[in-house]
Amino acid sequence: MKEKIIKDDRGWIQNLPKSPEKAFLVGVYQGSAQKTICEEHLQELTQLIATYGMEQVGVAACPIRQFDAATFLGKGKLDELVSLAKTHQADVIVFDEEMTPAQQRNLQEIFALPVLDRTEIILGVFADHARTKEAKLQIELARVRYEAPRLKRLWTHLSRQQGTGGTGGSGAYLKGEGEKQIELDRRILKQKVEQLQKELCEVQTDRELRRASRQSSTIPIFAIIGYTNAGKSTLMNALTDAGVLVEDKLFATLDTTTRKFTLHNRQEILLTDTVGFIRKLPHQLVEAFKSTLEEALEADILLHVVDASHPMAEEQAATTAALLQELHADKKPMITLFNKIDALHNHFLLDKLRMSYPKNVQISALEKLGFMDLEEAMLREIDRGRELVALLIPQSDYRIVSELMKHGTILKKEFRENSIYLQVKLPPSLAGKWKEYRLESV
Repeated sequence: MKEKIIKDDRGWIQNLPKSPEKAFLVGVYQGSAQKTICEEHLQELTQLIATYGMEQVGVAACPIRQFDAATFLGKGKLDELVSLAKTHQADVIVFDEEMTPAQQRNLQEIFALPVLDRTEIILGVFADHARTKEAKLQIELARVRYEAPRLKRLWTHLSRQQGTGGTGGSGAYLKGEGEKQIELDRRILKQKVEQLQKELCEVQTDRELRRASRQSSTIPIFAIIGYTNAGKSTLMNALTDAGVLVEDKLFATLDTTTRKFTLHNRQEILLTDTVGFIRKLPHQLVEAFKSTLEEALEADILLHVVDASHPMAEEQAATTAALLQELHADKKPMITLFNKIDALHNHFLLDKLRMSYPKNVQISALEKLGFMDLEEAMLREIDRGRELVALLIPQSDYRIVSELMKHGTILKKEFRENSIYLQVKLPPSLAGKWKEYRLESV
């Protein structure tokens, strides 16, 4: 079997299977009511490993009464899975759970095959799809932190206890080669973490300067968020011709893209496409990608894209809501977009979703359906919190009117002799800019 050897500048870090062609997937559930959900989750895992370059050759949803702390599953079920893996000629076993290092080590001994968990697959997918320097650094940092407690697994073949004990022995304990290597690798990983954090700080400083520049403008910022593969990049491309990569794969897009867009009333906005959310997002990545996801925190308004045609749409929407709460972005103004209505078959599910998310718009980003409704909803959110002012502007200063149309919402416009009367809603930052033209009453 092919191997991927990841070498640090200072030494060997890990030696892991390189995306084997044949993967056997395992999910666990408690209670018969959870079986369907477990099977849906395994379908998502199938998509994940496909994105990673693996082929699913077998899958098992396993009922359990309680988790085994050492191996997840009991001996009888594990023997059955070992037999199934051999029958399907699997190269690797993938569990749809996050494992402890001990669980992973024990299962590898039982299967006599590499055993990967959900976290390791997601890290691999992210590593393969990162494009910007910041994304690559974030993923490498998350990977190093994930591997740190698993060093023992990588060097068990070198572990030896040397020394004499009992009769005539000194009782001295000498560290084996494996343990020496583990200590060396720990030092290497610590230095690597420090170096990555330093590089990230430099990159993030540049990004924060760019963000500050955007925030100093009065242009409203919308962040497109949602579950991975919900259609965020398709929406971004449909509105702005941004050219963001669109693939029928999970996490096809990891890097943020920001583009200017002009609404039908000439209101300019900024649209930012963000990394997709997913259930059980590894904590390493939540922390590592916090700076990327902060685009959602810094936006004025969120566009929450939900794949309304997906059977797990309700769970996916809830996952996004939970992650927003974890990021302290759940109080942001938000419009929920029920996407892919052109492929919708379960209208009962859509009605249920609309009750949970009353501020919603139905669209098809692919077919560009519902876009006028979307723009109207965006304008309504922009207008919330803006101040209504009345201005009397000389026609000789008509350039001001053009500026107002860009940064505000004009509700009324009248020509009066040599002046132009306007009722306009302005962002608080601009409400006092044209004081000399402002009227006391609207």
